[in-house]
Amino acid sequence: MSPINLGDFIYFKYMRKIFRKIHLWLSIPVGLIITIICFTGAILVFETEITEALHKNRYYVEEVKEETIPMNKLLRDVSKQLPDSVSITGINISSDSGRAYQLMLSKPRRASVYVDQYTGEIKYYNQRSPFFLTVFRLHRWLLDSQPAEGGIFWGKIIVGTCTLIFIFILITGIVIWFPKSSFGLKNRLRIKFDKGWRRFFYDLHVAGGFYATILLLLMALTGPTWSFPWYRTGFYKVFGIEMTQMAPHPGAPQTTQGNNQGNPNQNNNSEGRRTANANSEQRGERKENIAEGNQNRERGQNEERAQNRERAQSGERSASQERGSKPQGGERGSRAVNFYRWQSVYDQLAAQNKGFKQISISNDAANVSFSRFGNQRAADKYTFNAQTGEITNTELYKDMGKESKIRGWIYTVHVGSWGGVITKILTVLAALIGATLPATGYYFWIKRTFFKKRKSTV
Repeated sequence: MSPINLGDFIYFKYMRKIFRKIHLWLSIPVGLIITIICFTGAILVFETEITEALHKNRYYVEEVKEETIPMNKLLRDVSKQLPDSVSITGINISSDSGRAYQLMLSKPRRASVYVDQYTGEIKYYNQRSPFFLTVFRLHRWLLDSQPAEGGIFWGKIIVGTCTLIFIFILITGIVIWFPKSSFGLKNRLRIKFDKGWRRFFYDLHVAGGFYATILLLLMALTGPTWSFPWYRTGFYKVFGIEMTQMAPHPGAPQTTQGNNQGNPNQNNNSEGRRTANANSEQRGERKENIAEGNQNRERGQNEERAQNRERAQSGERSASQERGSKPQGGERGSRAVNFYRWQSVYDQLAAQNKGFKQISISNDAANVSFSRFGNQRAADKYTFNAQTGEITNTELYKDMGKESKIRGWIYTVHVGSWGGVITKILTVLAALIGATLPATGYYFWIKRTFFKKRKSTV
Protein backbone atom coordinates (compact mmCIF):
# COMPACT_ATOMS: atom_id res chain seq x y z
CA MET A 1 0.00 0.00 0.00
CA SER A 2 1.61 3.21 -1.20
CA PRO A 3 1.81 6.23 1.12
CA ILE A 4 -0.61 9.10 0.52
CA ASN A 5 0.97 12.01 -1.33
CA LEU A 6 0.68 15.30 0.55
CA GLY A 7 -0.57 17.09 -2.55
CA ASP A 8 -3.31 14.51 -3.08
CA PHE A 9 -4.29 14.79 0.56
CA ILE A 10 -4.64 18.58 0.33
CA TYR A 11 -6.59 18.32 -2.88
CA PHE A 12 -9.10 15.70 -1.79
CA LYS A 13 -9.58 17.04 1.73
CA TYR A 14 -9.71 20.78 1.13
CA MET A 15 -10.13 21.61 -2.55
CA ARG A 16 -13.05 19.25 -3.06
CA LYS A 17 -14.66 20.65 0.05
CA ILE A 18 -14.34 24.19 -1.32
CA PHE A 19 -15.69 23.18 -4.74
CA ARG A 20 -18.57 21.34 -3.09
CA LYS A 21 -19.57 24.52 -1.24
CA ILE A 22 -19.32 26.58 -4.44
CA HIS A 23 -21.35 23.99 -6.35
CA LEU A 24 -24.06 23.95 -3.70
CA TRP A 25 -24.48 27.67 -3.13
CA LEU A 26 -24.44 28.50 -6.82
CA SER A 27 -27.05 25.83 -7.53
CA ILE A 28 -29.59 26.67 -4.82
CA PRO A 29 -30.72 30.10 -6.12
CA VAL A 30 -30.72 29.31 -9.87
CA GLY A 31 -31.63 25.60 -9.95
CA LEU A 32 -35.30 26.06 -10.82
CA ILE A 33 -34.53 28.46 -13.67
CA ILE A 34 -31.88 26.08 -15.05
CA THR A 35 -34.49 23.30 -15.05
CA ILE A 36 -36.86 25.52 -17.05
CA ILE A 37 -34.15 26.52 -19.54
CA CYS A 38 -32.96 22.95 -20.11
CA PHE A 39 -36.43 21.43 -20.37
CA THR A 40 -37.75 24.03 -22.82
CA GLY A 41 -34.54 23.78 -24.83
CA ALA A 42 -35.05 20.03 -25.17
CA ILE A 43 -38.55 20.63 -26.54
CA LEU A 44 -37.35 23.17 -29.12
CA VAL A 45 -34.62 20.98 -30.66
CA PHE A 46 -37.11 19.05 -32.82
CA GLU A 47 -39.65 21.82 -33.27
CA THR A 48 -39.44 21.80 -37.07
CA GLU A 49 -39.70 18.05 -37.39
CA ILE A 50 -42.66 17.87 -34.99
CA THR A 51 -44.51 20.75 -36.65
CA GLU A 52 -44.06 19.42 -40.16
CA ALA A 53 -45.03 15.88 -39.13
CA LEU A 54 -48.28 17.16 -37.60
CA HIS A 55 -49.11 19.50 -40.49
CA LYS A 56 -47.47 17.98 -43.55
CA ASN A 57 -50.13 19.36 -45.90
CA ARG A 58 -48.94 22.91 -45.12
CA TYR A 59 -45.42 22.35 -46.38
CA TYR A 60 -45.82 19.80 -49.17
CA VAL A 61 -47.81 19.86 -52.40
CA GLU A 62 -50.61 17.41 -53.04
CA GLU A 63 -49.33 16.31 -56.44
CA VAL A 64 -45.92 16.62 -58.09
CA LYS A 65 -46.29 17.47 -61.76
CA GLU A 66 -43.78 17.52 -64.59
CA GLU A 67 -43.48 21.30 -64.77
CA THR A 68 -43.91 24.12 -62.28
CA ILE A 69 -45.54 27.45 -62.98
CA PRO A 70 -42.89 29.92 -64.28
CA MET A 71 -41.54 31.73 -61.26
CA ASN A 72 -42.29 35.27 -62.40
CA LYS A 73 -45.92 34.33 -63.15
CA LEU A 74 -46.27 32.46 -59.84
CA LEU A 75 -44.89 35.36 -57.82
CA ARG A 76 -46.95 37.89 -59.74
CA ASP A 77 -50.15 35.94 -59.12
CA VAL A 78 -49.40 35.47 -55.44
CA SER A 79 -48.45 39.14 -55.11
CA LYS A 80 -51.90 40.13 -56.35
CA GLN A 81 -53.48 38.19 -53.48
CA LEU A 82 -51.44 40.01 -50.84
CA PRO A 83 -52.43 43.30 -49.20
CA ASP A 84 -51.14 46.42 -50.96
CA SER A 85 -48.75 47.12 -48.09
CA VAL A 86 -47.13 43.67 -48.33
CA SER A 87 -44.83 42.42 -51.06
CA ILE A 88 -42.66 39.39 -51.81
CA THR A 89 -39.02 39.87 -50.85
CA GLY A 90 -37.54 36.43 -51.42
CA ILE A 91 -38.15 32.79 -52.23
CA ASN A 92 -36.81 29.49 -50.83
CA ILE A 93 -36.81 26.49 -53.15
CA SER A 94 -36.03 23.02 -51.84
CA SER A 95 -34.39 20.28 -53.86
CA ASP A 96 -37.39 18.16 -52.85
CA SER A 97 -39.84 18.66 -55.72
CA GLY A 98 -42.71 17.77 -53.39
CA ARG A 99 -41.97 20.60 -50.98
CA ALA A 100 -43.91 23.82 -51.49
CA TYR A 101 -42.11 27.06 -52.32
CA GLN A 102 -41.68 29.42 -49.38
CA LEU A 103 -42.15 33.09 -50.23
CA MET A 104 -40.74 35.66 -47.83
CA LEU A 105 -42.89 38.75 -47.21
CA SER A 106 -41.96 42.33 -46.44
CA LYS A 107 -44.02 42.38 -43.25
CA PRO A 108 -44.67 41.54 -40.56
CA ARG A 109 -41.14 40.69 -39.57
CA ARG A 110 -40.01 37.26 -40.84
CA ALA A 111 -43.41 36.57 -42.38
CA SER A 112 -43.75 34.05 -45.19
CA VAL A 113 -46.27 31.94 -47.11
CA TYR A 114 -46.06 28.47 -48.60
CA VAL A 115 -47.25 28.16 -52.18
CA ASP A 116 -47.94 25.14 -54.39
CA GLN A 117 -45.58 25.74 -57.32
CA TYR A 118 -47.68 23.53 -59.60
CA THR A 119 -51.09 25.12 -59.00
CA GLY A 120 -50.30 28.55 -57.55
CA GLU A 121 -52.39 27.85 -54.45
CA ILE A 122 -51.34 29.58 -51.23
CA LYS A 123 -51.18 26.67 -48.81
CA TYR A 124 -50.26 28.31 -45.54
CA TYR A 125 -49.39 31.69 -44.07
CA ASN A 126 -46.43 30.64 -41.98
CA GLN A 127 -46.56 31.39 -38.29
CA ARG A 128 -45.18 29.74 -35.22
CA SER A 129 -47.57 27.58 -33.24
CA PRO A 130 -48.71 29.17 -29.97
CA PHE A 131 -47.29 26.21 -28.03
CA PHE A 132 -43.78 26.45 -29.44
CA LEU A 133 -43.88 30.25 -29.29
CA THR A 134 -44.65 30.07 -25.58
CA VAL A 135 -41.91 27.47 -25.02
CA PHE A 136 -39.44 29.66 -26.91
CA ARG A 137 -40.32 32.77 -24.90
CA LEU A 138 -39.99 30.74 -21.71
CA HIS A 139 -36.61 29.42 -22.83
CA ARG A 140 -35.20 32.79 -23.83
CA TRP A 141 -36.94 35.32 -21.61
CA LEU A 142 -39.03 33.49 -18.96
CA LEU A 143 -42.13 34.80 -20.76
CA ASP A 144 -40.94 38.39 -20.36
CA SER A 145 -41.42 40.82 -23.28
CA GLN A 146 -39.17 43.34 -24.96
CA PRO A 147 -39.58 46.59 -22.99
CA ALA A 148 -39.85 50.05 -24.44
CA GLU A 149 -36.64 51.75 -25.54
CA GLY A 150 -34.36 52.23 -22.57
CA GLY A 151 -36.13 49.66 -20.43
CA ILE A 152 -34.41 46.69 -18.82
CA PHE A 153 -35.17 43.32 -20.37
CA TRP A 154 -35.22 41.44 -17.08
CA GLY A 155 -36.17 38.06 -18.48
CA LYS A 156 -33.29 38.11 -20.94
CA ILE A 157 -30.82 39.19 -18.24
CA ILE A 158 -31.99 36.55 -15.75
CA VAL A 159 -31.75 33.73 -18.29
CA GLY A 160 -28.30 34.87 -19.43
CA THR A 161 -27.01 35.23 -15.88
CA CYS A 162 -28.31 31.83 -14.79
CA THR A 163 -26.73 30.24 -17.84
CA LEU A 164 -23.36 31.77 -16.97
CA ILE A 165 -23.69 30.47 -13.40
CA PHE A 166 -24.58 27.05 -14.82
CA ILE A 167 -21.14 26.94 -16.49
CA PHE A 168 -19.44 27.17 -13.09
CA ILE A 169 -21.87 24.66 -11.59
CA LEU A 170 -20.92 22.13 -14.27
CA ILE A 171 -17.19 22.72 -13.82
CA THR A 172 -17.33 22.41 -10.04
CA GLY A 173 -19.52 19.34 -10.43
CA ILE A 174 -16.83 17.60 -12.50
CA VAL A 175 -14.21 18.41 -9.87
CA ILE A 176 -16.42 16.95 -7.13
CA TRP A 177 -17.28 13.92 -9.27
CA PHE A 178 -13.69 12.95 -10.03
CA PRO A 179 -13.03 9.78 -7.94
CA LYS A 180 -9.97 8.95 -5.86
CA SER A 181 -9.52 5.43 -7.27
CA SER A 182 -10.34 3.25 -10.28
CA PHE A 183 -12.89 1.37 -8.17
CA GLY A 184 -14.64 4.64 -7.43
CA LEU A 185 -14.53 5.53 -11.12
CA LYS A 186 -16.45 2.38 -12.01
CA ASN A 187 -19.19 3.23 -9.53
CA ARG A 188 -19.39 6.85 -10.68
CA LEU A 189 -20.14 5.74 -14.27
CA ARG A 190 -23.08 3.49 -13.44
CA ILE A 191 -26.76 4.28 -13.07
CA LYS A 192 -28.42 1.56 -11.02
CA PHE A 193 -32.14 1.00 -11.42
CA ASP A 194 -32.62 -1.82 -8.91
CA LYS A 195 -31.38 -0.19 -5.72
CA GLY A 196 -34.34 2.02 -4.92
CA TRP A 197 -35.32 5.59 -5.81
CA ARG A 198 -32.77 7.24 -3.59
CA ARG A 199 -29.88 5.39 -5.25
CA PHE A 200 -31.37 6.04 -8.70
CA PHE A 201 -31.60 9.78 -8.03
CA TYR A 202 -28.03 9.81 -6.78
CA ASP A 203 -26.70 7.95 -9.84
CA LEU A 204 -28.76 10.13 -12.17
CA HIS A 205 -27.23 13.25 -10.62
CA VAL A 206 -23.66 11.94 -10.48
CA ALA A 207 -23.29 9.61 -13.48
CA GLY A 208 -25.98 11.26 -15.64
CA GLY A 209 -24.48 14.67 -14.99
CA PHE A 210 -21.05 13.38 -16.01
CA TYR A 211 -22.30 11.95 -19.32
CA ALA A 212 -24.20 15.12 -20.19
CA THR A 213 -21.54 17.62 -19.08
CA ILE A 214 -19.80 18.15 -22.43
CA LEU A 215 -22.99 18.89 -24.36
CA LEU A 216 -24.41 20.96 -21.50
CA LEU A 217 -21.21 23.01 -21.43
CA LEU A 218 -21.44 23.61 -25.19
CA MET A 219 -25.02 24.80 -24.80
CA ALA A 220 -24.22 26.93 -21.75
CA LEU A 221 -21.17 28.54 -23.37
CA THR A 222 -23.01 29.49 -26.57
CA GLY A 223 -26.32 30.52 -24.99
CA PRO A 224 -25.27 33.85 -23.43
CA THR A 225 -24.21 35.19 -26.85
CA TRP A 226 -27.91 35.99 -27.35
CA SER A 227 -28.22 37.64 -23.93
CA PHE A 228 -25.16 39.86 -23.51
CA PRO A 229 -23.35 41.87 -26.21
CA TRP A 230 -20.20 42.00 -24.05
CA TYR A 231 -20.18 38.20 -23.81
CA ARG A 232 -20.72 37.85 -27.55
CA THR A 233 -17.83 40.22 -28.24
CA GLY A 234 -15.55 38.30 -25.89
CA PHE A 235 -16.68 34.98 -27.36
CA TYR A 236 -15.75 36.18 -30.83
CA LYS A 237 -12.36 37.39 -29.63
CA VAL A 238 -11.56 33.93 -28.31
CA PHE A 239 -11.71 32.78 -31.93
CA GLY A 240 -9.72 35.78 -33.17
CA ILE A 241 -12.69 37.73 -34.50
CA GLU A 242 -13.22 41.43 -33.89
CA MET A 243 -16.95 42.00 -33.79
CA THR A 244 -18.21 44.85 -35.98
CA GLN A 245 -21.70 46.19 -36.42
CA MET A 246 -22.63 45.38 -40.00
CA ALA A 247 -25.92 46.26 -41.60
CA PRO A 248 -27.59 43.35 -43.37
CA HIS A 249 -27.18 43.06 -47.11
CA PRO A 250 -30.07 44.98 -48.69
CA GLY A 251 -31.08 41.96 -50.70
CA ALA A 252 -30.22 39.23 -48.26
CA PRO A 253 -33.08 36.77 -48.05
CA GLN A 254 -34.48 35.58 -44.77
CA THR A 255 -33.87 32.03 -45.80
CA THR A 256 -36.05 29.72 -43.84
CA GLN A 257 -37.42 26.34 -44.56
CA GLY A 258 -40.20 24.67 -42.68
CA ASN A 259 -40.67 26.55 -39.44
CA ASN A 260 -37.13 27.48 -38.57
CA GLN A 261 -34.85 30.44 -38.43
CA GLY A 262 -33.97 32.55 -41.42
CA ASN A 263 -31.01 30.73 -42.83
CA PRO A 264 -30.20 28.53 -45.75
CA ASN A 265 -30.67 25.23 -43.97
CA GLN A 266 -33.67 23.45 -42.58
CA ASN A 267 -31.99 22.61 -39.30
CA ASN A 268 -31.64 26.30 -38.55
CA ASN A 269 -35.11 27.25 -39.46
CA SER A 270 -36.61 27.05 -36.00
CA GLU A 271 -35.74 30.65 -35.30
CA GLY A 272 -37.37 31.79 -38.53
CA ARG A 273 -40.61 32.04 -36.65
CA ARG A 274 -39.14 33.79 -33.63
CA THR A 275 -41.42 36.29 -32.01
CA ALA A 276 -41.26 39.84 -33.38
CA ASN A 277 -40.70 41.56 -30.06
CA ALA A 278 -37.85 43.80 -31.14
CA ASN A 279 -39.89 46.84 -32.14
CA SER A 280 -36.91 49.13 -32.23
CA GLU A 281 -35.16 46.81 -34.65
CA GLN A 282 -38.17 46.88 -36.93
CA ARG A 283 -38.15 50.65 -36.97
CA GLY A 284 -34.43 50.70 -37.72
CA GLU A 285 -34.83 48.31 -40.63
CA ARG A 286 -37.69 50.36 -42.02
CA LYS A 287 -35.61 53.55 -41.96
CA GLU A 288 -32.71 51.82 -43.68
CA ASN A 289 -35.00 50.50 -46.43
CA ILE A 290 -36.49 53.93 -47.05
CA ALA A 291 -33.11 55.66 -47.22
CA GLU A 292 -31.72 53.02 -49.51
CA GLY A 293 -34.78 53.08 -51.73
CA ASN A 294 -34.42 56.83 -52.29
CA GLN A 295 -30.85 56.32 -53.48
CA ASN A 296 -31.50 53.34 -55.74
CA ARG A 297 -34.94 54.04 -57.16
CA GLU A 298 -33.83 56.61 -59.71
CA ARG A 299 -30.86 54.54 -60.83
CA GLY A 300 -33.04 51.44 -61.26
CA GLN A 301 -35.63 53.40 -63.23
CA ASN A 302 -32.98 54.72 -65.62
CA GLU A 303 -31.62 51.22 -66.22
CA GLU A 304 -35.09 49.86 -66.82
CA ARG A 305 -35.95 52.64 -69.29
CA ALA A 306 -32.88 51.76 -71.30
CA GLN A 307 -33.78 48.07 -71.30
CA ASN A 308 -37.40 48.81 -72.18
CA ARG A 309 -36.26 50.76 -75.24
CA GLU A 310 -34.24 47.74 -76.31
CA ARG A 311 -37.18 45.40 -75.76
CA ALA A 312 -39.52 47.70 -77.60
CA GLN A 313 -37.43 47.28 -80.73
CA SER A 314 -37.91 43.48 -80.56
CA GLY A 315 -41.54 43.60 -79.44
CA GLU A 316 -40.70 42.31 -75.98
CA ARG A 317 -42.70 43.30 -72.90
CA SER A 318 -41.04 45.55 -70.35
CA ALA A 319 -39.73 44.10 -67.12
CA SER A 320 -42.12 46.18 -65.06
CA GLN A 321 -45.08 44.92 -67.12
CA GLU A 322 -43.94 41.34 -66.77
CA ARG A 323 -43.08 41.17 -63.12
CA GLY A 324 -45.99 43.14 -61.69
CA SER A 325 -44.11 43.66 -58.44
CA LYS A 326 -45.02 45.99 -55.60
CA PRO A 327 -42.68 48.15 -53.56
CA GLN A 328 -40.98 46.26 -50.77
CA GLY A 329 -42.97 46.65 -47.60
CA GLY A 330 -45.53 48.70 -49.50
CA GLU A 331 -43.99 51.87 -48.09
CA ARG A 332 -43.20 55.04 -49.86
CA GLY A 333 -39.61 55.19 -51.07
CA SER A 334 -38.96 51.47 -50.69
CA ARG A 335 -37.14 49.69 -53.46
CA ALA A 336 -39.29 47.57 -55.78
CA VAL A 337 -38.38 43.90 -55.81
CA ASN A 338 -37.69 42.72 -59.33
CA PHE A 339 -38.36 38.99 -59.58
CA TYR A 340 -38.49 39.06 -63.37
CA ARG A 341 -35.11 37.28 -63.59
CA TRP A 342 -35.39 35.00 -60.55
CA GLN A 343 -36.27 31.96 -62.66
CA SER A 344 -33.14 32.47 -64.74
CA VAL A 345 -31.01 32.82 -61.60
CA TYR A 346 -32.50 29.68 -60.10
CA ASP A 347 -31.92 27.67 -63.29
CA GLN A 348 -28.26 28.74 -63.37
CA LEU A 349 -27.62 27.92 -59.70
CA ALA A 350 -29.48 24.59 -59.82
CA ALA A 351 -27.43 23.52 -62.84
CA GLN A 352 -24.14 24.58 -61.21
CA ASN A 353 -24.86 23.03 -57.81
CA LYS A 354 -25.94 19.43 -58.20
CA GLY A 355 -27.11 17.94 -54.92
CA PHE A 356 -28.10 21.27 -53.34
CA LYS A 357 -30.50 21.29 -50.43
CA GLN A 358 -32.09 24.69 -50.84
CA ILE A 359 -31.72 27.74 -53.05
CA SER A 360 -32.82 31.09 -51.63
CA ILE A 361 -33.25 34.12 -53.90
CA SER A 362 -34.01 37.76 -53.14
CA ASN A 363 -33.76 41.01 -55.04
CA ASP A 364 -30.09 40.75 -56.03
CA ALA A 365 -28.66 37.97 -53.83
CA ALA A 366 -28.94 34.21 -53.60
CA ASN A 367 -27.76 31.47 -51.23
CA VAL A 368 -27.20 27.81 -52.03
CA SER A 369 -27.05 25.37 -49.13
CA PHE A 370 -26.25 21.66 -48.98
CA SER A 371 -27.04 18.73 -46.71
CA ARG A 372 -23.84 18.19 -44.77
CA PHE A 373 -22.49 17.87 -41.26
CA GLY A 374 -21.04 20.84 -39.43
CA ASN A 375 -22.35 24.39 -39.67
CA GLN A 376 -25.99 24.10 -40.66
CA ARG A 377 -26.03 27.70 -41.82
CA ALA A 378 -23.25 27.09 -44.29
CA ALA A 379 -24.16 28.39 -47.74
CA ASP A 380 -22.48 29.58 -50.90
CA LYS A 381 -23.45 33.18 -51.60
CA TYR A 382 -24.11 34.77 -54.99
CA THR A 383 -25.02 38.23 -56.19
CA PHE A 384 -26.64 38.92 -59.54
CA ASN A 385 -27.85 41.74 -61.71
CA ALA A 386 -31.56 42.09 -60.95
CA GLN A 387 -32.21 43.48 -64.44
CA THR A 388 -30.38 40.87 -66.49
CA GLY A 389 -30.13 37.87 -64.16
CA GLU A 390 -26.39 37.62 -64.70
CA ILE A 391 -24.37 36.21 -61.78
CA THR A 392 -21.91 38.97 -60.88
CA ASN A 393 -20.14 37.55 -57.83
CA THR A 394 -19.64 34.17 -56.15
CA GLU A 395 -18.46 33.59 -52.58
CA LEU A 396 -18.14 29.93 -51.64
CA TYR A 397 -18.56 29.00 -48.00
CA LYS A 398 -15.19 27.26 -47.86
CA ASP A 399 -13.48 30.52 -48.87
CA MET A 400 -15.27 32.73 -46.33
CA GLY A 401 -13.52 34.11 -43.27
CA LYS A 402 -14.18 33.07 -39.70
CA GLU A 403 -16.29 36.15 -39.09
CA SER A 404 -18.79 34.91 -41.71
CA LYS A 405 -19.05 31.44 -40.19
CA ILE A 406 -19.05 31.88 -36.42
CA ARG A 407 -22.70 32.92 -35.97
CA GLY A 408 -23.87 29.85 -37.83
CA TRP A 409 -21.55 27.66 -35.80
CA ILE A 410 -22.79 29.15 -32.51
CA TYR A 411 -26.41 28.36 -33.37
CA THR A 412 -25.57 24.93 -34.79
CA VAL A 413 -23.62 23.90 -31.69
CA HIS A 414 -26.24 25.33 -29.34
CA VAL A 415 -29.10 23.28 -30.84
CA GLY A 416 -26.91 20.22 -31.50
CA SER A 417 -27.61 19.99 -35.24
CA TRP A 418 -23.94 19.82 -36.29
CA GLY A 419 -24.00 16.02 -36.55
CA GLY A 420 -27.48 15.52 -37.91
CA VAL A 421 -30.27 13.65 -36.17
CA ILE A 422 -27.91 11.69 -33.90
CA THR A 423 -26.39 14.75 -32.25
CA LYS A 424 -29.82 16.36 -31.96
CA ILE A 425 -31.08 13.30 -30.07
CA LEU A 426 -28.01 13.39 -27.82
CA THR A 427 -28.63 17.11 -27.23
CA VAL A 428 -32.22 16.43 -26.21
CA LEU A 429 -31.10 13.72 -23.77
CA ALA A 430 -28.39 15.97 -22.33
CA ALA A 431 -30.87 18.83 -21.91
CA LEU A 432 -33.35 16.55 -20.16
CA ILE A 433 -30.64 15.31 -17.81
CA GLY A 434 -29.67 18.94 -17.23
CA ALA A 435 -33.28 19.65 -16.26
CA THR A 436 -33.16 16.86 -13.65
CA LEU A 437 -29.86 17.90 -12.05
CA PRO A 438 -31.33 20.75 -9.95
CA ALA A 439 -34.30 18.56 -8.90
CA THR A 440 -32.11 15.69 -7.70
CA GLY A 441 -29.66 18.17 -6.15
CA TYR A 442 -32.48 19.86 -4.21
CA TYR A 443 -33.69 16.44 -3.07
CA PHE A 444 -30.39 15.47 -1.46
CA TRP A 445 -29.75 18.95 -0.06
CA ILE A 446 -33.18 19.07 1.63
CA LYS A 447 -32.82 15.52 2.89
CA ARG A 448 -29.37 16.21 4.36
CA THR A 449 -30.16 19.63 5.79
CA PHE A 450 -33.69 19.51 7.17
CA PHE A 451 -34.15 15.82 7.92
CA LYS A 452 -30.76 15.70 9.62
CA LYS A 453 -31.75 18.62 11.86
CA ARG A 454 -35.05 16.91 12.69
CA LYS A 455 -33.28 13.70 13.70
CA SER A 456 -30.77 15.56 15.86
CA THR A 457 -33.63 17.40 17.58
CA VAL A 458 -35.40 14.13 18.33
